[in-house]
Amino acid sequence: MTNAPLAASLSSFSWLQIVRLGLVQTALGAVVVLMTSTINRVMVVELALPAVVPGALVALHYATQILRPRWGYGSDVGGRRTPWIVGGMAALCLGGFGAAVATALAAHHTAAGLALAVFSFLLVGMGAGAAGTSLLVLLASGVEAGRRGAAATIVWVMMIAGFAVTAPLAGHFLDPFSGARLVAVSGTVSLIAFVVALLAVTGIEPGRAGAMPSPTDKKPAFRAVLSQVLAEPAARRFTLFIFVSMLAYSAQELILEPYAGLVFAMTPGATTKLAGLQHGGVLAGMLFVAGITVFVGGPVFGSLKVWTAVGCALSALALAAIAAGGPVGPGFPLRAAVAALGFGNGVYAVAAIGSMMALAGRGGEAERGTRMGVWGAAQGVAFGAGGFLGTLAVDLARLFASEPVTAYASVFAAEAVLFLVALVIGLRVEHVTLARRNPLTQAAAFQFNPGFDAR
Repeated sequence: MTNAPLAASLSSFSWLQIVRLGLVQTALGAVVVLMTSTINRVMVVELALPAVVPGALVALHYATQILRPRWGYGSDVGGRRTPWIVGGMAALCLGGFGAAVATALAAHHTAAGLALAVFSFLLVGMGAGAAGTSLLVLLASGVEAGRRGAAATIVWVMMIAGFAVTAPLAGHFLDPFSGARLVAVSGTVSLIAFVVALLAVTGIEPGRAGAMPSPTDKKPAFRAVLSQVLAEPAARRFTLFIFVSMLAYSAQELILEPYAGLVFAMTPGATTKLAGLQHGGVLAGMLFVAGITVFVGGPVFGSLKVWTAVGCALSALALAAIAAGGPVGPGFPLRAAVAALGFGNGVYAVAAIGSMMALAGRGGEAERGTRMGVWGAAQGVAFGAGGFLGTLAVDLARLFASEPVTAYASVFAAEAVLFLVALVIGLRVEHVTLARRNPLTQAAAFQFNPGFDAR
């Protein structure tokens, strides 16, 4: 191997290139927010369908995330990530447009509309999985260690920007509402999102082609690669960490506002502001970690492992405080506790994503997509299950509790325990050596990362 390809493989993305890749997340968020908010509302309000219908469709979208390892393996075999990002965004945007068409069709032909909606949400889930997984792998390949926290913050915040910009603009153009207007707005958003994503990735990967194995090389089968990844103690533990922590992260999503209304007598407007305060805390936590890791750094302040543990601990403490504040009632500073929860969640989230980027490269480029796909699947399934299990746990607890406050407090306390369990698992991940690797993968790991320890 010549020095030139090796140099290319070790080159890192500039801040501008990281922002360009973040635009893919912005485009992805712009399409997804119409699925989870606008189309959800239209189905329930304008079409008078049961709330379980859009709920089941969103759950279907999350269920497809289990396919992320296969999409990641496909990008490993193909030798490049960009085609999977572009192809995934094409499927996502087509599915988003199809969901709007399905909603408009359901107003006149319910069965046909729902059948198209099922297909469209499946397409959205698969497209988001394929594009999102390959995007994170590309970032993992090209972002140096000291920038991973900041890079994770950038792509996450830019995805939120996609939510924040698209929702009000789409809402403006949807009035006065009609099915045709919904189709037009969704089609416009999908088209713009695809073009933005396409321009964002154009020309960003060819200069890094030396980091990838040749597509003509014989590759092991998907099951063999997946089994090899899951056989590694570190990969298994990190997968478990992602699942447990994301379960704790998402379980409060659908129960916090009802809790604030029932126990603290907050109005709907006040609980909506409470959710906004939490999201603001998440953003503050992300920016805090990004700033500390880039501008302070060092073995402690620059360690994503440390910040992942801190984020889990802060989230657990905030959830315990929210649970303990229930019996106190309206006099408890709930807003401060919720802001602290958001901050802890933000610290955890950005550090965990940065750690995911770092650990994805442990086996070299030859299996990096499969590895990232496994963790993406754990994240997606846990996030989808968390909201449902949180509400189910409250309903079950209310069967045995005489007061709603007891039921809700018990669930928040259980979430705090989950974050502590995730903290313990996360601290143990780095102490496990990646052993039992096959010689081909060890050679590839050394070739692409001379500092790799294949003990």
